[in-house]
Amino acid sequence: CSLSVSVRAKGRTSLLLLFLFCTVSVFVSAYFLYGVKRELEPSGGGVAGSEGASAIYNDLRASPSRLLPVRAVSGGLAGGEGGRGGVRTNPLVLVFVESQYSQLGQEIVAILESGRFHYRTEISPGKGDMPTLTDKERGRFTLVIYENILKYVNLDAWNRELLDKYCVEYGVGIIGFFKANENSLLSAQLKGFPLFLHSNLGLKDCTVNPKSPLLFITRSGQPLPGPLPGDDWTVFQSNHSTYEPVLLTKTQSAESVPSLGTTATLLPSVVQDLGLHDGIQRVLFGNNLNFWLHKLVFVDAVGFLSGKKLSLSLERHLLVDIDDIFVGKEGTRMKVKDVKALLETQRALRNNVPNFTFNLGFSGKFFHAGSDEEDLGDDLLLSYVNEFWWFPHMWSHMQPHLFHNQSVLAEQMLLNKRFAMEHGIPTNMGYAVAPHHSGVYPVHLQLYDAWKKVWGIRVTSTEEYPHLKPARFRRGFIHSGISVLPRQTCGLFTHTIFYKEYPGGPNELDKLINGGELFLTVLLNPISIFMTHLSNYGNDRLGLYTFKSLVAFLQTWTNLRLQTLPPVQLAHRYYNLFPNEKDPLWQDPCEDKRHKDIWSKEKTCDRFPKLLVIGPQKTGSTALYLFLGMHPDLTSNYPNKETFEEIQFFNGHNYHRGIDWYMEYFPLPSNTSSDYYFEKSASYFDSEVAAERAATLLPKAKIITILINPADRAYSWYQHQRAHDDPVALKYSFHDVITATHDSPVKLRVLQNRCLVPGWYAIHMERWLNHYHSSQVLVLDGQQLKTEPASVMDRIQKFLGLVNTVNYHNILAFDPKKGFWCQLLEGGKTKCLGKSKGRRYPDMDPESQSFLREHYRDHNIELSKLLYRMGQPLPSWLREQLIHTR
Repeated sequence: CSLSVSVRAKGRTSLLLLFLFCTVSVFVSAYFLYGVKRELEPSGGGVAGSEGASAIYNDLRASPSRLLPVRAVSGGLAGGEGGRGGVRTNPLVLVFVESQYSQLGQEIVAILESGRFHYRTEISPGKGDMPTLTDKERGRFTLVIYENILKYVNLDAWNRELLDKYCVEYGVGIIGFFKANENSLLSAQLKGFPLFLHSNLGLKDCTVNPKSPLLFITRSGQPLPGPLPGDDWTVFQSNHSTYEPVLLTKTQSAESVPSLGTTATLLPSVVQDLGLHDGIQRVLFGNNLNFWLHKLVFVDAVGFLSGKKLSLSLERHLLVDIDDIFVGKEGTRMKVKDVKALLETQRALRNNVPNFTFNLGFSGKFFHAGSDEEDLGDDLLLSYVNEFWWFPHMWSHMQPHLFHNQSVLAEQMLLNKRFAMEHGIPTNMGYAVAPHHSGVYPVHLQLYDAWKKVWGIRVTSTEEYPHLKPARFRRGFIHSGISVLPRQTCGLFTHTIFYKEYPGGPNELDKLINGGELFLTVLLNPISIFMTHLSNYGNDRLGLYTFKSLVAFLQTWTNLRLQTLPPVQLAHRYYNLFPNEKDPLWQDPCEDKRHKDIWSKEKTCDRFPKLLVIGPQKTGSTALYLFLGMHPDLTSNYPNKETFEEIQFFNGHNYHRGIDWYMEYFPLPSNTSSDYYFEKSASYFDSEVAAERAATLLPKAKIITILINPADRAYSWYQHQRAHDDPVALKYSFHDVITATHDSPVKLRVLQNRCLVPGWYAIHMERWLNHYHSSQVLVLDGQQLKTEPASVMDRIQKFLGLVNTVNYHNILAFDPKKGFWCQLLEGGKTKCLGKSKGRRYPDMDPESQSFLREHYRDHNIELSKLLYRMGQPLPSWLREQLIHTR
């Protein structure tokens, strides 16, 4: 009996425990199910423990233990100096934007571009739209940025799990922005996170948390007093140790959110998630990037979360050029007191900027061209000649591109040099600036040659390469032995003389300096050469005010180490940092009005070709070149002494000779509108650089390529090399060449590459299609060109849109001796290609045929897909090859 009672008692206990377990499970499930449906949950006017959380944020000095060591995650060390975003990820940022034109998205991209960081933008995904995150065992992205953090929070379960798992495994962080609007809840919990948001607030008195682990460039210091822009701010609140404030502010009104306490309470507007909650580090912003301090912290957040992969150094080099010394109308020039102020300011700036020296550009013709007081200023300036750096303009301040004769240009420079020597001005700085940047870019060769001859110039600067705007894209290049550096504007121009008369009011100038464009220029560029003018240093001395204020602001809010170097040393520094910028990328001068205005009037863009025949080699491109030249409206380039009918401009060393050299290969255009220039260089097709270079200079050009069976092309190249007594081709059989291994001799592998690689047609075609629209590209069947050239020429004339059409059936004839089609002359005679064309070779051996059929199998399949996308027919040889692959 007692045993039966005991069993029943245990049964009741088990049932009770089971009931309690089920009840708890229901509540837990309801919590998570409810959370999945909501982006933000109302906080009910407060947070459990919110007073404690506020206290943590309110007294920074009382909480050193909050700086917990950041937890390591698989895939790389988290946090600290280069800890996150380990070696398993590519240095690429994935940016999720609301739309292609959203303002915040564009601001994020602009900062990444200014820092020269690579990125990829995606419209924030809904369901099933997450881009591929990995490539084999490597992560494709080292950082993820959400313009709207709610799009991340509210991802569907599949994509959210996919992204979070990626971030944990590869140590990838997330940056997110929350921008409140009229529909935002005043107080809400971020779904799935122990973090509460209070929105639509007006904030004031911002402070940088000195204990924030992500600070690098940003300096913590005195509070920034006054209201923050706008009344749509969000602050964060949490009692979880994973959240560390970065920027702290106060509410403008205690009634905004009663639970936040008084207006003296410091609350985070930017918060860092240390990853203690779910293994993912994040930085969340309670507004957009309109506030300059957000931009500064954003740069540090990118660097920290990418493990310093995408980080800017603390070194900044400044060079302040004062153009047009002695140039300027009376009343705008420097007087004695202005010159003294210039020297005093230079000495003061050296306390914070080692070696700071103003760089003075002079045109000697205008010496003593002001009032008596201003002439005394000229004299005093020359008495301090050794206190400054000096560089030459033109003697009469004329634009160099107006001089078409190098000798006349040099004579003008010699006048300025004689003036310099008479007044003790140094002539060996190796730096010069052209008035209005004329002749630097677009390049005026006479200027470069005269500079080197007269002054020994090695460095110049311009704001015009590749374009004036946007300024973040300005770059440098080296041409004809002269290093060209990008130059920046600073909001000061020849007409900005008086502080109160600054365009838009003096506050506009102060905004540029204090967190605005001028501040961002220094923040985001390791080297900044600023253009100012003589008139900025007289009267109200806006130049001195600007750079004293800028340096003071940088010292207050950043840890940047400012310094100055002479121009030649600065150029060495620049190209050590950016060696890939040494090679220029020539553009069409007529596509930019500013460029056209400073380009010689003797030059014309009508001299550029409208058609490029790009090869590849051994496919019939020389025959096509002959046929095109038979058309009365088509004009080919002049021959090259070294490369015969080919210029080979875009793919080799000729490119560095510049566009003037290139244009000399084409005749001056006639008055007829039917002029249509073309050039053929068969080595363009598989060049890694030719497509981009060609599209940059000739964006509207038409492109023709000729494709034959790649196996036949490879064999023809091998036989071509044998005919030219290539020792490697003579030594090895064709089969030996194409089957060479990595252990084979280097020269053998080089020949193998030249045989095989050009036949990877789809890869090379994709490169050209990355720069030219498919409607600009015509793919010809090389076999049809060989057997039915007249039909092919009909198709080409239609593609080019030629007004005058030619019936090639009447001007081409087949030569049975040569074995190919030739130009038909009067009297039935023919004009054919030379002996080197149309050679007959022994048949290819079966083993090589089999090897090449397999080698090109996948390449041919990809080519067929590409041609289908382009809407162009498959060549007959390709259809035949695809049949054999089935």
